[in-house]
Formats: sequence, structure tokens, C-alpha cells
Amino acid sequence: MSQRQIILDTETTGLYPQSGDRMVEFAGLEMVNRQFTGSNLHLYIHPERDMPEEAAAVHGLTIEVLEEKNAPIFAKVGQEIADFLRGAELIIHNAKFDVGFLDMEFSRMGLPSIEELGCRVTDTLSMAREMFPGQKASLDALCTRFDVDRSKRVYHGALIDCELLGEVYLAMTRGQFSLVDGLAETAAQEEVRQVARPVHLKVLKADEAELAEHKAYLDILDKASGGNCIWRPKEAEAEA
Repeated sequence: MSQRQIILDTETTGLYPQSGDRMVEFAGLEMVNRQFTGSNLHLYIHPERDMPEEAAAVHGLTIEVLEEKNAPIFAKVGQEIADFLRGAELIIHNAKFDVGFLDMEFSRMGLPSIEELGCRVTDTLSMAREMFPGQKASLDALCTRFDVDRSKRVYHGALIDCELLGEVYLAMTRGQFSLVDGLAETAAQEEVRQVARPVHLKVLKADEAELAEHKAYLDILDKASGGNCIWRPKEAEAEA
């Protein structure tokens, strides 16, 4: 069974989960076998505190906007998020940031951490820095590099960023998976060839009429070759 992958992003009131900042948006898009399944989770969350202007300028979420959306507090949706993530590989751009906030919010509820949920984390920011050393590795820069359309991205919303990151991740790993798929196909073809080889061949012996016909044909060959038919000695050996 193929492992679930979840393209994940969050928006928050600030940068420091251990200094009072809280999560205000969560988005996760499920993918299996490099195909989006449509099983997604997107939530707006009331932070139970004020929204700094600099944070609202980034993601466009003010307390008033969240209240208009009837956004629940994290304690109401934390279990749902944990259940959605459990056992999956999480694909995150700058994973340390999002995992830090998720672990902080889970801890406040007494829920397991990302590690305790059995999640494996893949950081596309680290991947990009390794693939393109010395180059810009932001999500915007990667969208430009891989021709991913980001024209709908007015703010850094968690859902739109997940959609963009999903396309970027598939583009970043396309060559890797093409190689794996090619090797798998070659192995499968070799297995078919091996299975196609006959293990046992049934031997059908000639009957008396066929032997007589064969002997008559050798007589003709022997006469035509002046008694030098090369098949005669073999026939004599077989009869002996």
C-alpha cells in the first residue's frame, strides 16, 4: 500500500510559537501515488488573541475576517487535524516553522506531536537549496523556475500555497520518479520474459511410418551425394 502524502501549510499570527503566536489557518492536500485524491482539510482558526497588522498584511486574515467565517478555536479542531495527519508523509516548505506551530498547538491540547503521530516530514525548502545551491529557494522563486502559475496568489493563504507547493513538489521530483518507474517497468518485463520461458518440453517420438519415410529420404540423399550423406552415420548410431 502506497503511503499517504500531505501537502501542508499554515498561517499564523507571527513567527514564534513559544512566545504567544497562534495558528489562524491550516490546509492539507492528500496525495497518493503522485495523484491528488481530493481528500483535503482546510480550516480557518480563531487565535484567541489579537492579530498583528504585519501578519494580517501577509495573509489577509484579521480577527474580524475570522469571526465572519465563524472560525473555531484550535481546541475544537485539533483532534481532526491530528487524525488527518496521522501516519502520513508531510510535504512542507520550511517545515520547521509549520511543525513548530502544530506541535505547540497539539501540546496545548495534550495531543501527540507530529513525530508521535508517526509522520515523516519532507522539507521542500531544504530540497530546493540542495538542488539549486546559491539560488533563491522561496515558493515564489520555485514557481517561477518550474513555470507554475501563481497569478491567483494575492495573499500567502495556506490553501493556495498548498496548491502551488503541490505542483512545485511534483516538478522537483519528476525525474527521480521517472527513473524509479523505468526501473520497475524493466524489472516487470524481465519477470514476464522469465515466466514465458518453457520449463519442460514434451518430446514426441516418430512412429514407424515416419521413420520409414525418413529412411527413404536419406536413401535419396545418399544416392545424390555418392554415398556421402552425413546423416547416415547418425542414423546408424541411433539404431545401434
